[in-house]
Amino acid sequence: MSAIGQTDDAVSARRIVTLAASAFVVLAAEPLFVLIDTAVVGHLGRVQLAALGASGTIMTLLAIIGTSLEYGTTGRAARYYGAGRRDAAINEGVQASWLALGIGLGVIAVGEVLAGPLVRLIAGSDPAVSHEAEIWLRIAVLGLPGVLLVLAGNGWLRGVQDTRTPVRIVVVANVLSAIASPLLVYPAGLGLAGSAVANVVAQWVGAALCVRALRREHAPLAAHWAVMRKQLVVSRDLVLRAAAFQAAYLTAAGVAGRMGAAQLAAHQIGLQLWEFVALLLDSFAIAAQSLVGAALGGRDAAAAKRSALATAARVSRYGLWAGIVFGVLMAAGWYAVPALFTSDRAVQYQAHLYWPLLIAMMPIGGVLFALDGVLLGAADNGFLRTITLVSAVFGYIPLALAALWFGWGIVGVWAGLATFIGIRFVGMAWRTRSGRWLIVGESI
Repeated sequence: MSAIGQTDDAVSARRIVTLAASAFVVLAAEPLFVLIDTAVVGHLGRVQLAALGASGTIMTLLAIIGTSLEYGTTGRAARYYGAGRRDAAINEGVQASWLALGIGLGVIAVGEVLAGPLVRLIAGSDPAVSHEAEIWLRIAVLGLPGVLLVLAGNGWLRGVQDTRTPVRIVVVANVLSAIASPLLVYPAGLGLAGSAVANVVAQWVGAALCVRALRREHAPLAAHWAVMRKQLVVSRDLVLRAAAFQAAYLTAAGVAGRMGAAQLAAHQIGLQLWEFVALLLDSFAIAAQSLVGAALGGRDAAAAKRSALATAARVSRYGLWAGIVFGVLMAAGWYAVPALFTSDRAVQYQAHLYWPLLIAMMPIGGVLFALDGVLLGAADNGFLRTITLVSAVFGYIPLALAALWFGWGIVGVWAGLATFIGIRFVGMAWRTRSGRWLIVGESI
């Protein structure tokens, strides 16, 4: 290999690591707060922990449009950035922020109207769990516009490969909320409601910081419906993809809730740990999304495709190594980690039952999430939608329902999640090797 080739490889590796490290901090902060919040609430009791699991699942469902908007914005902004049009990339952030605010206000209305029925659907027949979950949800939903504004902000900042601003925003907002949650839950005596208030504070602080980042770019802040319409079109398949995720997670939570409070509480611990690790592994996906999008936005088609393929191979290797590390850590924490979240022996026992599946999913997930980022950066949204729907409809949901029907318990629910991951992994690996996602151009 020539000296120039070695230099290019070194630069590529540094860019991936720099972007991934920034994304790692941003992605870790929110689930880390959720884990802290779960631990704080877990010591209130089994009912409160189960209620947080039920209502938190619903909050994630209500935010799916924002997540899709985030990924769509990253892809569009990255291509403009790669084509040397930073002004157009920033405008993607402005329009995405307007969409986020409008959608968020609408979701508040929907959430307040449907809070009771949604909570009862997930929590099952336990009135104590349903009551606590509804209180939490009605407060927490007020922060949804802030959630969506932060997601839109992350989208355009990643698109222009800004590695510092997202870190500053997420650290300030989540340190504040991590301090507020235990204080409001215990000394202030608000109980589970204190957790929801801390969430809302963090989300609006983060939103304000994202808006300030846009204003520092001195970009026009006028709303342009033509751009927003294109963003919605790009996000359409991602919304369906996200809906498939949430339908699977809601089914699993509903099944666990009908097995009992101990199973639902244990499922909440495992799911939060999986989502925490998944988001950390997703840091390589974020790097891939930004770099692949920028590469495919270049004007030299052959060079763009070579760069995108090289990035895909490298981030897949990094994802595998990281997944192995997390798998080893989870194996070592088989006994200690569940005990951090609850002192309830029944809940700990249920967590121990599915723990081997959680460990096995880590290395596969590391590669899967990296490939997810590659195809997101290429805006291969149609395939991402289809493989996720197939995995949910023919994998996760049937197995979760069968676990309830045939009495397989919490292990059956987690076998469904493992199948969901496995089907997606096979499909994503095949798609990446096919090269059909390599489409060059500054706009999508």
